[in-house]
Amino acid sequence: MAYRAVCLACLLRPEYPQACPAEKGGTGSCAHVTGNRRTEVDVTAEAASGVVADLASLPSWTLDESQLADLEMLLSGAFAPLTGFMMSAEVAAVCEQGTLPDGTPWPVPVTLDVPGNAAPSAQRRLVLNDPEGTPLAVLDIAERSAALVPPPAQAGTGGRHARTAGYPADALIRLSGQVVPCREPEHGPFRQLRKPPATVRAELGEGPVLAFVTRRPLNARHIGQLRHLAGQLRARLLLLPLIAGPAEVVVRPDALVRSVRAATRHLPPGTLVVPVPLAPRDVAQEQEVALRALVAASYGASHLFNDELSAPAGRVTAIPVMSAGDWAYDRAAEVWRPLSLIEPGTERADLALGELEDLLDRGEEVPAWFTPPAVAAELRRARPPRSERGLVVFLTGLSGSGKSTIARGLRDALSERGDRTVSLLDGDLVREMLSAGLTFSRADRDLNIARIGFVAAEVARHGGIAICAPIAPYAAARARVRNMAREAGDFLLVHVATPAQVCEARDRKGLYAKARAGLIDNFTGVSDPYEEPQDAELTIDTSVMSRQQSVDAVLHLLTAGGWLPGGEPGGLGGTGH
Repeated sequence: MAYRAVCLACLLRPEYPQACPAEKGGTGSCAHVTGNRRTEVDVTAEAASGVVADLASLPSWTLDESQLADLEMLLSGAFAPLTGFMMSAEVAAVCEQGTLPDGTPWPVPVTLDVPGNAAPSAQRRLVLNDPEGTPLAVLDIAERSAALVPPPAQAGTGGRHARTAGYPADALIRLSGQVVPCREPEHGPFRQLRKPPATVRAELGEGPVLAFVTRRPLNARHIGQLRHLAGQLRARLLLLPLIAGPAEVVVRPDALVRSVRAATRHLPPGTLVVPVPLAPRDVAQEQEVALRALVAASYGASHLFNDELSAPAGRVTAIPVMSAGDWAYDRAAEVWRPLSLIEPGTERADLALGELEDLLDRGEEVPAWFTPPAVAAELRRARPPRSERGLVVFLTGLSGSGKSTIARGLRDALSERGDRTVSLLDGDLVREMLSAGLTFSRADRDLNIARIGFVAAEVARHGGIAICAPIAPYAAARARVRNMAREAGDFLLVHVATPAQVCEARDRKGLYAKARAGLIDNFTGVSDPYEEPQDAELTIDTSVMSRQQSVDAVLHLLTAGGWLPGGEPGGLGGTGH
């Protein structure tokens, strides 16, 4: 990328770019730019010189998780030679040829899409904030283009105070240009392990390095394969757990890092663990492997062990990608080894897809032949049995459908049992504490559901059952709550699908009549749509079921799924773990 190396002070000058020393040399650098990382001394000096005040005068954008991960990869040098978000010509070259315009192999676009009003057309600079609103970098906008790909389901947030839930693709623009760091990122656990690539390369020194990039906890087979390949190469091991996006089995990135660190007790001395914020991408597996190879190379790896994805056949990768071939557990020798070395009939295959998750959900022991006890302990801590795990039961339906009646009945039934703590988020308390001041606009309705979802997820995070019963007419808002809940526990959506005419006939407050008379705007089912769920775990019609039958149906769902004693987990959809 032909971006000039600009320091933050020059970038923030009102006369930039004309007065920038880098501009005098075309693509040169400010004389005092020595690198892309900033120290506390730099930040303190800039605060004294008024740089912080200058930042406050610029438009800002609070990045979503994927955007934040990309920014960290750019600032740390993990995406070298990129130093900013790609120009349209670079995106085209990557999509058409799998390379940057100069021929450097590159598997995926690295872009930033924001709402059009986030950076007015007259602005050349945009402050990029972390989730707490702390400025991490300034984007030197070199190009604006149409956003060709829809954004993630949960978009970022813009402005100084505005919070936005999402935008249609045609409302977005793509901003390209160099990112100039303001300060070191401080968010996220295991920050002390998240060393920049240059530091890791220096620590590894000379010689071969075998890297394993993973979103899944290591098991005994992985450990055996890594020891085997590292021995063949006489290489050090570098484990790069991916901490942007959900982890497999254990869901939370911090749990993934703990489980990977536990596995190092069974790996050669000198094995390094470096968490990497590489965001998941909706790309072919071959592209994902090529990207992992590129990132591993930036951290100093000479080889990449690939166990999870299809190998990139015919694709040029930054470093060689290795596979250990077919392995199995040798029951006679009580060790994992290549299948070709095991006497036929004594081998034991790996756990089937989803079998580990089912064992943990039921609270059963993880077999010692599958993973070491230290790793198994981390798995159990991160994924407790469903009978001990937090849960959000989210009832949705039209006004008058009976969802609040079912919610109260469910709360009472669980309280009578006494084996789970329960919180009800419905009624006047929610309206007073969470919804006060909100209107019936689409944005305020989405915000109301997000607030309820946030509180419910915190209840689940601490092992409780949260019961919610809002109308929640929009699928995107419900999906957002599902995602929040799945980071903390499990989520079940119950659609109370009572017909609209029955709901209206039950209306004791006359709300439907007022809505039809035009006295209430944006009333769901009359002047505003209700998007019926396509992903509900349970559907109830209270026009043909009594209150007790409806409550019993939800209790049966909880018991059959293992969230209440008396049933076995049945692999019900919609859960987070």
